[in-house]
Amino acid sequence: MSVDATAPVIKNEDSPRGFAFALTAYLLWGFLPIYMKALAHISPAEVIAHRVLWSVPIAGLVLLVLGRTQEIRDALRSPRMIAMATLTAALITVNWGTYVWAIGAGHSLDAAIGYFINPLISIFMGSVLLKEKLRPMQMAAIGLAAIAVIVLIVDGGGMPWIALTLAFSWAFYAFFRKTLPLGPNQGFLLEVLILSIPAILYILYLELVTGQGHFIETGWSDTALLLGCGLVTALPLMIYANGAKLLKLSTIGIMQYIAPTMIFLIAIFAFHEPLGTARMIAFPLIWAGLVLYTLSMLKATRGR
Repeated sequence: MSVDATAPVIKNEDSPRGFAFALTAYLLWGFLPIYMKALAHISPAEVIAHRVLWSVPIAGLVLLVLGRTQEIRDALRSPRMIAMATLTAALITVNWGTYVWAIGAGHSLDAAIGYFINPLISIFMGSVLLKEKLRPMQMAAIGLAAIAVIVLIVDGGGMPWIALTLAFSWAFYAFFRKTLPLGPNQGFLLEVLILSIPAILYILYLELVTGQGHFIETGWSDTALLLGCGLVTALPLMIYANGAKLLKLSTIGIMQYIAPTMIFLIAIFAFHEPLGTARMIAFPLIWAGLVLYTLSMLKATRGR
């Protein structure tokens, strides 16, 4: 039985319920650095393995409650579907791994930059890959982001790879995720199911072979934090997926700045990361670009 690729028609209007869902998801993502900072003493690879493993039962339970498990069973019988999901799973793993490492290593500001420039990277990719025509405001927004990156390169003596890896990996993930004919909750479960095989093997290797795992031997606090990785990973994604269906694209476009703004504030005031001259120049350039991007998006929405 093949998977139905026909997507439901979604009304382009806002609802209080959708706003509440999306706001909750973005606030959870915004506070995520505090949780990940508590895991900084554990290697990013081990954290990612537990994020994957403990997301499976949560995502599976949600689909059981919603009665939407048939699509997953169909997808698991489709080699094409598994191949597509493997690609998106690999991209989200790169994104998660870079993010976890950045927070633990004291580069939360770079993570904030990455998620701030992500919408501008997505516009750029749409122009290059899909031959979408850029509006003047969009071109100016991308230009400001490019100048900000150049400032960071000149100051740091190299590419701001953390920010660019986060921005491009998420943009490519979103691009290819759109080609996966599954609902967001079903697609997420399929991705973590695929990733759970190497995740389980790696956790067993750490716990049973090297003895370097943190799940059992290092105390209840590490065990609780690693178990909670599934909740902090799956819950915001699934809440967001349900909220996005009940909001206008322009509303989602504006709300997506909530999480990186919170990451920025947490990095400065909670983690006490130095802002530095280059970032004091780069952040306003990026914010100015996002203002132009938002105005362009709102203008296009009103035009439609």
